[in-house]
Amino acid sequence: MRFDERLDRELLRGVLPLCVLAVVATDGPTYGYAITRSLADAGLGTVKGGTLYPLLQRLEDDGLVTTSWREGDRGPSRRYYAVTDEGRVALADAAARWDAVTGAAGTLLAGSAAPPHGDAVVPPRGDAPHRGAPEHPPGDPEASADAAHPATTPGRTLR
Repeated sequence: MRFDERLDRELLRGVLPLCVLAVVATDGPTYGYAITRSLADAGLGTVKGGTLYPLLQRLEDDGLVTTSWREGDRGPSRRYYAVTDEGRVALADAAARWDAVTGAAGTLLAGSAAPPHGDAVVPPRGDAPHRGAPEHPPGDPEASADAAHPATTPGRTLR
């Protein structure tokens, strides 16, 4: 398995309990299939029942969700999940911890893109261009496209 595939799996594994709890808190009481649809709609991809239902059971075991059975409109009964007061507290705490972790990770990742010896300044067009900088005549569509990207805007400091 490639690095990017492994990373996607690990990231989802780490954030999925928080996201499932958030869906139940927002949409609940709700049932498994609706939870998987909400997760997919949010961009997390398809979460299979073999992943979702054990996770919901752990949330129930931890006292963060409760379950109840309800008759289906046009089919069998469904198990519905609702967040508990303890689950709402845990969700708020986990969201704060998530913000701290993603903030720290963002800082590290932003720093990894920085030039190795401090800030690099891109000279304004017309001055001696730095190696690899394309020259665009005035009015060239690519010149105006560059202006939309701060890292390539003349005279801007790269960080």
